[in-house]
Amino acid sequence: MQELEKQFHIHCVEGDVGRYVILPGDPGRCESIAALFDNAKHVAQNREYNIYTGTLLGEKVSVCSTGIGGPSASIAMEELHNIGADTFIRTGTCGGIDLNVQSGDIVVATGAIRFEHTSMEYAPIEYPAVANIDITLALRQASLAMGKTTHTGVVQCKDAFYGQHSPHKMPVSYELLQKWEAWKRLGVKASEMESAALFVVADALKCRCGSCFHVIWNQEREAAGMDQKMSEDTSAAVRVAVDALKIIIEQDRAAK
Repeated sequence: MQELEKQFHIHCVEGDVGRYVILPGDPGRCESIAALFDNAKHVAQNREYNIYTGTLLGEKVSVCSTGIGGPSASIAMEELHNIGADTFIRTGTCGGIDLNVQSGDIVVATGAIRFEHTSMEYAPIEYPAVANIDITLALRQASLAMGKTTHTGVVQCKDAFYGQHSPHKMPVSYELLQKWEAWKRLGVKASEMESAALFVVADALKCRCGSCFHVIWNQEREAAGMDQKMSEDTSAAVRVAVDALKIIIEQDRAAK
């Protein structure tokens, strides 16, 4: 690919972003996340990529939305890495699978099921999608410090939202339903769409990545007739990501 003045999709150059980046999916969430930074400024917006940069504890940090799914998330990570980023926290929403995971809880992913295709173009399927241990522990610490009910474990990642929510209408329903039953038996915590790709791409780029999620709903609790209320307020998951980033920054300083 020819050399460009700016990164092709995110329209940023070196110096526009910090080494530490929070990755939400929704471009509309970036401004509110940036409001938790010091001296945040809008850097660029193109397609699904909305970027702000500020500071936390005096270190340059950024937020960049990725859109939905692994393909666009991997593009964001690649291009951010090209201009100096090396530490990423994905924050967003998920749907619970394990019956103990309730609406409003926080899920911190320790690893992800690669039921998507983006990661297949980076590593063979035998290679696991595993979160960075330091970021994972920082996310768990931050969530517990906020008093949130916090679950750590494996999440399932897919490419098709409606493959999860309307599997019976799909021509490959036989596979989707069988796989879903396996995820339940294995105690998978939740389903989302980006972590598997991001964890594998981060390893390929020699970067660090972790993820935390706000649980909106748990379809398995609904099927079991268990009480729950839909929770769409993602602010807690965002604060967990920001507080975890502060922990990582302090740890990096101490390690120098």
